[in-house]
Amino acid sequence: MEIDRPAGVLFDVDGTLVDTAYLHTVSWWEALRQADQEIPMAAIHRALGMGAQRLLEHLLGPERDRDADDRIRYGHDSLFAEFWDRLRPLPGAAALLRACAARGLRVVLATSADGRELDAIRAALLADDVIGGVTPVADGPTRGPDALATALDNAGLDRARTVFVGDSVWDVAAAGDLDLPCIGLTCGGTGRSELAGAGAAAVFDDPAALLAGLADSPVAALA
Repeated sequence: MEIDRPAGVLFDVDGTLVDTAYLHTVSWWEALRQADQEIPMAAIHRALGMGAQRLLEHLLGPERDRDADDRIRYGHDSLFAEFWDRLRPLPGAAALLRACAARGLRVVLATSADGRELDAIRAALLADDVIGGVTPVADGPTRGPDALATALDNAGLDRARTVFVGDSVWDVAAAGDLDLPCIGLTCGGTGRSELAGAGAAAVFDDPAALLAGLADSPVAALA
């Protein structure tokens, strides 16, 4: 007998709940520079949300020296680790998670972070009491709807009663391919028109703004 899956909200973390978008941008920029790859920060920022492997493919092209990929990724991870103890939540992040949980919804974080990085993220959020799970988002050359679908299934959520919250056009596009409503937040640095144009069901400035408009958002239909 199939067990009913709960309704819930699946949250991207970087740039959505924790103020890390530009920290990742700088870390990738420096790791690429150390590999003699001069990539403008604006291009790097616009690729955030793709996943590391797809980001490198997008920025450096298929003809790149793939032997350098692991070194660049390790460089990014090492540089970003220097910020772990200074991570800060975006405005209203913890309160938004608690408000969703108070509506009877399961709150799940979707992130590729693990180990000490995940510990640092959870310490910044200070909302462990309402986080119902953390599901990994696997990296790969085609990270997108497939990775999101796997994360959703691993989270144990009912797809028909789940909303995804993210900050990049890649988040919105991946959710759209699964017919999953996606709320876009501009606090990761992507503009309102870009998120709406990618298919976001609603767009807010940050978690605090979504919290203030929660009753009129796609989340309200889940409870």
